[in-house]
Amino acid sequence: MREVIARYGIVAHKRLGQNFLLDLNLTGRIARSAGPLDQATVIEIGSGPGGLTRALLACGARRVLAIERDRRCLAALGELAAVYPGRLDVVAGDALEFDPATFSERPRKIVANLPYNIATLLVLGWLKQVGDYESLTLMLQREVAERLTAAPRSKSYGRLSILVQWVADVRILFDVPARAFVPPPRVTSSVVAILPRAEPLAPAHRPTLERITAAAFGQRRSSGPVSSRPHAPRN
Repeated sequence: MREVIARYGIVAHKRLGQNFLLDLNLTGRIARSAGPLDQATVIEIGSGPGGLTRALLACGARRVLAIERDRRCLAALGELAAVYPGRLDVVAGDALEFDPATFSERPRKIVANLPYNIATLLVLGWLKQVGDYESLTLMLQREVAERLTAAPRSKSYGRLSILVQWVADVRILFDVPARAFVPPPRVTSSVVAILPRAEPLAPAHRPTLERITAAAFGQRRSSGPVSSRPHAPRN
C-alpha cells in the first residue's frame, strides 16, 4: 500500500478526512468480520487507495462496489480492478448523494471506514431501507459506536441509539488504535456490526419516531455530525 500511495502521489488531505489504514492484518480482520462474502455484493464507502478494498477481494467478495469521491485515488482503484477483472466496480462520487443499493444487486453488505463528519448521516440514511442489506460492518469514531450500542438510561443513550436499535441489532466488534493509521487521527476508532431485524422492535411510524426522539433529546448534544469533529480514518 505504501508503494501504491507513493506511485500515485496520494497524500492524505485533512479536508477529506483521510487517514490511511495500511496494516494488512487489520484490513483483513475488518473484511473477515463481515462474514462470508463469496455470495455478496460488498459496498465500500470511501475506498481511498484501496487498502480495505484489497482485503475484501482477497477474502472472496463476489463483487465490490467501491465509492470514492477523491479523484486522485481512482487510478489506484482502477489498477486494482484490472487485477480482479469483473469483481471490482468503482463509482466516483459522494455517497451522500445517492443510494448505493441502486448500483448493486442482492444480497448486499456494506463494509466501510466512514468519514466521521458524515458517518451519522450515512447510517441514518441506510437505516430507512435497512432491509436492502444483509449487514453493515462499519468503522466509526468510538464515541459514535458507543451511542449506537448504548443501553437505555446510560450516558450515551439517545436519539441515534433508538433509531438504530429499533430496526437492527448492533454491537461493537473491536477497537482500532490511532497509531494504526497514517497519519494517526486524534481519536480511537471502533468497528461495529449492524444486523437488520426481521421486524422492528415495535410498530412505529418512522417520521413520527424521528420527530419524537429529536424533541426528547434535543437539549442534549446532537447525534449528528458537527464541523469541529475530527474526521474518520480512511483505508
